[in-house]
Amino acid sequence: MKKTLILAAAFLLGMGLAMGTGVPEVQAKTTFVTIGTGGITGVYYPTGGAIAKIVNQKRKEYGIRCTVESTGGSVFNVNAILAGDLEFGVVQSDRQYQAYNGLEEWKDKGPQKDLRAVFSIHPESVTLVASVDSGVKSIADLKGKRVNIGNPGSGQRQNSIDALEAVGIDYEKDLTAEGIKAAEAPGLLQDGRLDAFFYTVGHPSGAFLEATAGATKVAFIPVTGPGIDKLILAKPYYAKSFIPMSLYPGAENKEEKIDTFGVKATFVTSAAVPDDVVYAVTKEVFENFETFKKLHPAFGVLTKEGMLDGLSAPIHPGAEKYYKEAGLMK
Repeated sequence: MKKTLILAAAFLLGMGLAMGTGVPEVQAKTTFVTIGTGGITGVYYPTGGAIAKIVNQKRKEYGIRCTVESTGGSVFNVNAILAGDLEFGVVQSDRQYQAYNGLEEWKDKGPQKDLRAVFSIHPESVTLVASVDSGVKSIADLKGKRVNIGNPGSGQRQNSIDALEAVGIDYEKDLTAEGIKAAEAPGLLQDGRLDAFFYTVGHPSGAFLEATAGATKVAFIPVTGPGIDKLILAKPYYAKSFIPMSLYPGAENKEEKIDTFGVKATFVTSAAVPDDVVYAVTKEVFENFETFKKLHPAFGVLTKEGMLDGLSAPIHPGAEKYYKEAGLMK
C-alpha cells in the first residue's frame, strides 16, 4: 500500500512538472549581502538599516537578503569590503578618496583599485563638544586637555587629526588623545573622564543628544579659523558646514548654529560584487527615494542628483546601469 502511494505521488509530481502546473517552482537561491556601518549612536547604522529595509521589501523578486553590521567605521568597512567580508559599506568621502588613491592608512598597501562607489548620502560635520567646566571655547583651547579623537579604523580619527594640525596642535604631544569609539565618548564626557570629543557625523546624532542630556553642562565648539580655511582649500573632499543648535536643546550654546567643516557619507562596494546585486540595491533606494528620505532626519537635504556627488572611486557598473536608465548619467 505504502509503495503504491509513493509511486502515485511520483507520477503526479512528474505530470505536474511536465505540464508546468500543480507544483510550485523551487525558489531561486537567496543572495545574502551585509552592509558595514559604524557605531549604533551615529547615523551610519540607521543608514545601513534604511537601505536594507527598502531592499528587503523586494527580496522575493531579487533573491537578495540584506543585513546590517555595526563596525569600527570607514577604514574598517573599506578593508572588509575588499577582503570579501562585507558586500557594501558606508564610508566617509575622504576615506573613499584616500583608499582609492593609496593615501593615509593605505600608504603601505597602495591604491585600492577594486573599490567601487555606489552613491553618496548625507553630509557629515566634524563636530567638537566640550564640558563647560573644561574652559574650552575654541579648538585652540584643547591644548593640555583630555580629548577623544576617535578609534583606529574610524573615518573621524583622521578628520580630528587634520583639524588639530590645521590649528597648530600636535595630538601626540599637546593633549591627551584618546582613541575610543564614539558610542562611549558621551558617557565619559558626562563622567568627567574626558574634557572634549570629536565625532564626524550627520545631525541629529544620538551621541550628541546623549552628551548634552546629563548633569554636566556641555557646549558645541566652533571648528573654524585661518588654518581650517587652508585645510579646506588643500583637501578636495572637505567643505564648510554648520550644525543647527535647534537640534540640541540640552546644549549650553546660545547661537543658532555652530560653524565647522565636513565630508559626505558615501555608499561603496567592491568590483567583485555582481552587477545585478548592485543594480538592485541602487534601483530600490532611488525608486523609493521619498520613503528613504523619511527614514532619518539627516536625509532630508538629499537630492537624487546630489547623491552622485562626492564620489572619487569609479562607479560600480551595476549602479551605473541604473543611473543611465533613470537619466541621471549619460
